[in-house]
Amino acid sequence: MAGSSFGNVFRITTWGESHGKAIGVVVDGCPAGLHLRERDIQIELNKRRPGQSPYCSPRDESDKVEILSGVFEDKTTGTPISLIVYNKDQRSKDYSEMQNIYRPGHADHAFDLKYGFRDHRGGGRSSGRETIGRVAGGAIAKKILASFGVEITTYTKAIGPFAVDMGNFDKEEIYNNPLRMPDSRVVPATEEYLRGLIKDGNSSGGLIECRVDGMPAGIGEPVFDKLDGTLARAVMSIGAVKGVEIGSGFEAAKRTGIENNDFYRMGTGGGIQKVSNHAGGTTGGISDGSPLVLRAAVKPTPSIHKMQHAVDKESGDIDLMIGGRHDPIIVPRAVIVVESMVALTILDLMLLNMGSRMEYLERVYGGPRA
Repeated sequence: MAGSSFGNVFRITTWGESHGKAIGVVVDGCPAGLHLRERDIQIELNKRRPGQSPYCSPRDESDKVEILSGVFEDKTTGTPISLIVYNKDQRSKDYSEMQNIYRPGHADHAFDLKYGFRDHRGGGRSSGRETIGRVAGGAIAKKILASFGVEITTYTKAIGPFAVDMGNFDKEEIYNNPLRMPDSRVVPATEEYLRGLIKDGNSSGGLIECRVDGMPAGIGEPVFDKLDGTLARAVMSIGAVKGVEIGSGFEAAKRTGIENNDFYRMGTGGGIQKVSNHAGGTTGGISDGSPLVLRAAVKPTPSIHKMQHAVDKESGDIDLMIGGRHDPIIVPRAVIVVESMVALTILDLMLLNMGSRMEYLERVYGGPRA
């Protein structure tokens, strides 16, 4: 299977299946000398772990990570870092009847069309558990970025018809509620909405927003490796994400040029500043020093306890009600996945950027030699 790796200099390769023995990631390109312990990664993995609220899968997994290579005496060695998480609570029998069935909204049919074979237990590689590797790799990327003052804040912006009032934004609230919403006032009504869907056997989609502060200017390449283009590819690679927008995003299509342009003014310190940030922190594919703003649209969980039209490849048309353990909404657990993919993208492009000027190379290797 091609396409399990992401990144150029800082590169991750995820591996494993939802109902296999284990799942994990190999991280290559991490500089030597980074202080790294398993608990640094575990903190991030705990944010996507199942079984923590009524609004996520009750699958009982600790998702405990082990570092197999690339770290010695709590410091990275510059060699590939291999991370593993063992699956402990698989219930493959829940999927025994799905071997020949193509479920609506899942990758079953597409996998058969491509490979002529598929792992029907929990979706195999297309399962949401694949994102464990992304979050583990992202934890390392975030630790490096934090040392340079790059701060990433990601949260649930909306669930179904309920959206966060940014006037009530409280960063500390994000991980104080199971929905990862930074507005405590909207949480009760949203929870009531979700409880109604759960009772009805249904699910909901939502919107995740990510903001990056301290983003250095000049990151991203102006053609195929644009910052916004690479971010879109990274976030769209998350299985449940069906749309990505930067800055004003799709709202820009409704505006005129005079409404959407970000005007410039000289700042008090002599530098150039933007009056607004409709571009979302990237212009011409290159970061401009403004906060980076990205949003991801997440589809409703396709595994629902309602009757749906499906096909059994042996018997033909059937009506299907999916059992098993599933998230009634993917959004809260996907918040850290989006954040991780953003971190991986930014760090990789920052490392690529080190060769964009002679002066950058001179800082590392010294000036001209006689």
